[in-house]
Amino acid sequence: MQIQVIGLGNILFGDEGFGVEAAMALKERSGIPPEVNIIDGGTLGVALLEYVESADSLLVFDAIIPQEYEFKVHVYRDAELPSFIHRKMSAHQMGFSELLSLAKLHDRMPDRVALVGVPPKNVILGESMSEAVGALVQPAVDAGMLILEEWHREDVKE
Repeated sequence: MQIQVIGLGNILFGDEGFGVEAAMALKERSGIPPEVNIIDGGTLGVALLEYVESADSLLVFDAIIPQEYEFKVHVYRDAELPSFIHRKMSAHQMGFSELLSLAKLHDRMPDRVALVGVPPKNVILGESMSEAVGALVQPAVDAGMLILEEWHREDVKE
């Protein structure tokens, strides 16, 4: 079983880089199952299609949660995603939506998909991640680890 973890975002725009930061923080964790591949997806968009289509399970970190949402880590899974991601909330979100649509069109959609994200506070070019969003990186990584551990247990049972 192949589990792909993709961190999306642009680290040059403050909190937009949340997804990349979270994925790289996850990479530093011990106990990552061997079938997990962690990718800095940045703003590659459709260029990430191969990773999505090769995954049995896909975990994405991103800052695409609308700013008006409660400021916390949000987790969306499988059936919760389609209606959620079709609301454009950031410059690269369309790429994520297109990735899932193309994978579905090719009949190569991952069996399980999860999105872990936060609402951005600061998306100004040249600024670093805000302290508030930076404080949510580890809780987001914790949420991602729980998902990976659950998927790993399910895969071992099969």
